[in-house]
Amino acid sequence: MSTIRIEILNPNALKLIEGMQDLKLIKVSDEPESKLKAYLKKMRRNAVSVPTIDEITEIVEEVRSERHGKK
Repeated sequence: MSTIRIEILNPNALKLIEGMQDLKLIKVSDEPESKLKAYLKKMRRNAVSVPTIDEITEIVEEVRSERHGKK
Protein backbone atom coordinates (compact mmCIF):
# COMPACT_ATOMS: atom_id res chain seq x y z
CA MET A 1 0.00 0.00 0.00
CA SER A 2 1.24 3.51 -0.75
CA THR A 3 0.13 6.91 0.45
CA ILE A 4 -0.05 10.08 -1.63
CA ARG A 5 -1.26 13.62 -1.06
CA ILE A 6 -3.71 15.01 -3.63
CA GLU A 7 -4.99 18.55 -4.10
CA ILE A 8 -8.45 18.54 -5.64
CA LEU A 9 -8.78 21.32 -8.20
CA ASN A 10 -12.13 20.38 -9.68
CA PRO A 11 -15.17 19.59 -7.47
CA ASN A 12 -16.18 16.81 -9.88
CA ALA A 13 -12.97 14.98 -9.01
CA LEU A 14 -14.14 14.81 -5.40
CA LYS A 15 -17.24 12.90 -6.55
CA LEU A 16 -14.98 10.38 -8.30
CA ILE A 17 -12.86 9.97 -5.21
CA GLU A 18 -15.93 9.49 -3.02
CA GLY A 19 -17.20 6.86 -5.50
CA MET A 20 -13.92 4.96 -5.30
CA GLN A 21 -14.11 5.15 -1.52
CA ASP A 22 -17.66 3.72 -1.61
CA LEU A 23 -16.38 0.82 -3.73
CA LYS A 24 -13.66 0.27 -1.10
CA LEU A 25 -10.93 0.89 -3.68
CA ILE A 26 -9.33 3.68 -1.67
CA LYS A 27 -9.39 5.04 1.86
CA VAL A 28 -9.59 8.79 2.40
CA SER A 29 -8.34 10.26 5.64
CA ASP A 30 -7.30 13.67 6.85
CA GLU A 31 -3.62 14.47 6.79
CA PRO A 32 -2.26 14.15 10.31
CA GLU A 33 -0.93 17.30 11.87
CA SER A 34 2.84 17.38 11.86
CA LYS A 35 4.74 17.60 15.12
CA LEU A 36 6.07 20.99 14.08
CA LYS A 37 2.59 22.38 13.40
CA ALA A 38 1.34 21.08 16.75
CA TYR A 39 4.35 22.60 18.54
CA LEU A 40 3.88 25.97 16.82
CA LYS A 41 0.18 26.03 17.71
CA LYS A 42 1.03 25.31 21.34
CA MET A 43 3.71 28.00 21.46
CA ARG A 44 1.50 30.58 19.76
CA ARG A 45 -1.37 29.81 22.13
CA ASN A 46 0.90 30.55 25.11
CA ALA A 47 2.61 33.59 23.56
CA VAL A 48 1.78 37.10 24.71
CA SER A 49 2.32 38.51 21.24
CA VAL A 50 3.18 37.16 17.81
CA PRO A 51 6.25 38.68 16.09
CA THR A 52 5.70 40.57 12.86
CA ILE A 53 7.29 39.52 9.60
CA ASP A 54 9.67 42.50 9.88
CA GLU A 55 10.83 41.37 13.34
CA ILE A 56 11.39 37.82 12.08
CA THR A 57 13.31 39.11 9.04
CA GLU A 58 15.51 41.27 11.25
CA ILE A 59 16.41 38.31 13.48
CA VAL A 60 17.12 36.07 10.48
CA GLU A 61 19.40 38.71 8.94
CA GLU A 62 21.29 39.09 12.24
CA VAL A 63 21.89 35.34 12.46
CA ARG A 64 22.99 35.16 8.82
CA SER A 65 25.45 38.01 9.25
CA GLU A 66 26.92 36.36 12.37
CA ARG A 67 27.33 33.03 10.57
CA HIS A 68 28.65 34.27 7.27
CA GLY A 69 30.30 37.51 8.27
CA LYS A 70 28.99 40.86 7.16
CA LYS A 71 29.20 41.40 3.41
